[in-house]
Amino acid sequence: MRDEKKQWPVLLVSGQFGMENDDAFRLRELAAELEQAQECSVIPSNSYEDALEVFLSRADLGCVITDWDIPEESAEKMYPEAFVKVIRQRNRTIPIVLLTDRLETENLTAEILEQIDSCLWKTADTIPFLAGRISDLVEAYCRSVLPPFFGELVRYAEKYKYAWHTPGHLGGQGFLRSPAGVAFYKYFGENVFRSDLSISVPELGSLLDHEGVVRDAERNSARAFHADQTYYVLNGTSTVNQIVWRSQVLPGDIAFVDRNCHKSLNYAMVITGALPVYMIPRRNRRGIIGPVRLSEFTPESIRAKIGASTLIPDGRKSNAVRMSALTNSTYDGVCYNVVTIKKQLERSVENLHFDEAWYAYACFSPMYRNHYGMTPDDVEAGHPPIFCSQSTHKLLTAFSQASMLHIRNGGTVRIDPAEFNESYMMHGSTSPQYNMIASLDVATRMMQDNGEVMMQDIIGEAVQLRRKTASLAREFAAKGDWFFDLWQPRQITIDGRRIDFCDAPAEYLSTRQEPWIMSSADNWHSFEGIEENYVMLDPIKLTFTTPGIADDGTMQPTGIPASIVTNYLISHNIVCEKTDYYSFLMLNSLGTTRAKQGTLLAALLQFKRDYDNNTPLEEIFPELVAAHPEQYAGTGLRDHAQRMHEYLKSHDVLGKMQAAFEVIPDQKLKPADAYHEVVRRNVEFVFLDDMMNRIPAVMMVPYPPGIPIIMGGEILNEKARPIFDYLKTREEFENEFPGYEGDIHGVEREAKDGLVCFKTMCIKA
Repeated sequence: MRDEKKQWPVLLVSGQFGMENDDAFRLRELAAELEQAQECSVIPSNSYEDALEVFLSRADLGCVITDWDIPEESAEKMYPEAFVKVIRQRNRTIPIVLLTDRLETENLTAEILEQIDSCLWKTADTIPFLAGRISDLVEAYCRSVLPPFFGELVRYAEKYKYAWHTPGHLGGQGFLRSPAGVAFYKYFGENVFRSDLSISVPELGSLLDHEGVVRDAERNSARAFHADQTYYVLNGTSTVNQIVWRSQVLPGDIAFVDRNCHKSLNYAMVITGALPVYMIPRRNRRGIIGPVRLSEFTPESIRAKIGASTLIPDGRKSNAVRMSALTNSTYDGVCYNVVTIKKQLERSVENLHFDEAWYAYACFSPMYRNHYGMTPDDVEAGHPPIFCSQSTHKLLTAFSQASMLHIRNGGTVRIDPAEFNESYMMHGSTSPQYNMIASLDVATRMMQDNGEVMMQDIIGEAVQLRRKTASLAREFAAKGDWFFDLWQPRQITIDGRRIDFCDAPAEYLSTRQEPWIMSSADNWHSFEGIEENYVMLDPIKLTFTTPGIADDGTMQPTGIPASIVTNYLISHNIVCEKTDYYSFLMLNSLGTTRAKQGTLLAALLQFKRDYDNNTPLEEIFPELVAAHPEQYAGTGLRDHAQRMHEYLKSHDVLGKMQAAFEVIPDQKLKPADAYHEVVRRNVEFVFLDDMMNRIPAVMMVPYPPGIPIIMGGEILNEKARPIFDYLKTREEFENEFPGYEGDIHGVEREAKDGLVCFKTMCIKA
């Protein structure tokens, strides 16, 4: 990278900068020589404590030079040994240089010598020599931080070649021919366009053939994520799921599928022609999706489901299950013990697929041991191959749509790379986006460099927010008042003693898995009959709960539906990940800062004030009132929340949702055949009121909770009446509370007689 030394400052720590002595004079000379002759930039710091704050606040330092001789009579509270130890714990490769004139080498401990890169004596060498040594260390470090693919991409882009190949903008020059293009170019900057290259560039290898530096990057990611093979996929985890299934599943193969799976997995069944049987996740009375019962993974349970299937021909019912698909973790952070799952499924399923789109970070923290698909346990002979799909862009740092596909070979069955790549090439573009490849390469290197430290920080910050929220809730409850809470244990057992969650030491909560393991003895989660050591709650997935419903599902006299809260937060420029009826999800990821956490708590407290004061909606949601004055004008925030709460309560919306998702409708067509009717145009839109005894051609996916309520090819008959009742209630709710429409994939809306009506594509009768 051009001017790279200036972009990676030298942190120079000494308490003598402002003094009038020879050491101080030479330090100032050294700083000037680094900046003027070596073209480095220097950040001076007068104490170890101040320097540590600088180090913790920025990751772009190129070298740390610490004066070992800061006078003992200074106000220092940190010793140089401790300073060096913290630096090295958080960055294993940054050069650390000791600067001294009094310390003898033999007085340095072995521990310190192992952690530093060089010693420089202030008076033993010339200033130009000292600066040159430091400059060399910075240059070497700058080169080392670039992972394989990104490093080669940078080197290629800096050769300034004349290109006669695609893409047509040729390094950005094409954009400079029109004002709109110039604006685009100026906004993103030249490097984005100079690194947008063609597959014709041999130096950067081949994504489709997994050769060259692309191969090196993917193999490096495989090592980092404990996989035997890793593939970079540039059109999202939805495409990862298609690649996995297309590589292993043929028409008529039996698939054992989590009903709580992403729609892309359902589309994988459409594309492959699989015959599904379903595992049914628990749900608690709040509507939060929990784990599938462990008993459903037994060979006996799977065989019973296959035997009851109306889709699977009798001649195939003795076949092995070709593929299973399980969501790990769920939206709300329920993570399975994968070792336990494997022991059950290996007796019945030939390939295991874990959709870990929201969970790519798990292998970089001991918090999640045994609870992720690539868990490095011993592979026994009977273990089937494992596939994991991970959205590296979701909670790690890749660009949007950049994902990874990880494979772990089975005990005897190996996934042949050449055979698997045929499926990969079906779904991969011959014009890959090189910046996206580089982002996957960099995301890997970041986690290799200090992933465990970063994850510990993230978990610790999430724990702090959890404890603070619980403390506020307890404080308000003591006064007979209300506040928001979090879906988490109410109390923690430490050394046999039960204490409130907010009183538990943050260090204990952020470093121990035990507090997060769900059990039936402490049923804060409200999942009945939970198995021991089976699932845990991911501490970085923060599900806030709102007043109105108890853990046992009892609707309380007053309440605040979560959609009102999250709309309020949006008006304060705070956007949540998912909104349910009485809960909303926030993700504490690499990009989360303490400032964000403080702003969130401040906004929640401000909501409380506006709710308690019944502030007019004209002040809270002016656009909503302007769009629907007949429903909302002259209404206060508390009255608005109460009216919606009473509607949800009187219409038993949560109960209907619970009943709807407990039903697996009768299967009349396999998902692939239902879609074929769409292609044949043998479909028509049918309004919800007329849908009883009709067969939808497409899946219907309400948000919340974001899982299919009915699949294409399943019939909406009397058995499925709870599904109809829930959808009808959703339709009526949207007419009662315009502006609070929920997303339902597969459902179109049309106005009839002044009302919004749902309609869905059904197979013609």
